[in-house]
Amino acid sequence: MVETMNNESYLDIKMIMNMLPHRYPFLLVDRVTDIVPGESLTAYKNVTMNEPFFQGHFPGLPVMPGVLQLEALAQAGGVFVINSFDEPLEDKVFLFTGLNKVKFRRPVVPGDKLVLKVFYEKHKMNIWRMRGIAEVDGQVTAQGEFSAAIADKGDM
Repeated sequence: MVETMNNESYLDIKMIMNMLPHRYPFLLVDRVTDIVPGESLTAYKNVTMNEPFFQGHFPGLPVMPGVLQLEALAQAGGVFVINSFDEPLEDKVFLFTGLNKVKFRRPVVPGDKLVLKVFYEKHKMNIWRMRGIAEVDGQVTAQGEFSAAIADKGDM
């Protein structure tokens, strides 16, 4: 659950790394600023010129790939599920199972703060469905619906 530090509720990068298996260069959530278990989560990714994907996407015109914006939303969704689930998830992993109604609205470039908003839609057994919106400065950059399955790590 969200810990309180300096009168602010958030999950810092160390807490996020305890929840997600992702590591550099694929950990795409820097901080979680708000969680309402079972309802929603807000997080962000600070996008810098140091991101390895900017070397090839695109030289001289750095743009964060849309698929990585969706991955950031999915990772935020994983943190959301962990904080909304009643059972221990130490031996579990989250796997994308689907994307729907995806739209890319605006480029994300170095210096942007990508705000990630995840909203619960429903879940049945081990499948969770969520809606995600990524924004920069209040403007939508990417949005869509996604689903993920909770699987046993040992089955991978």
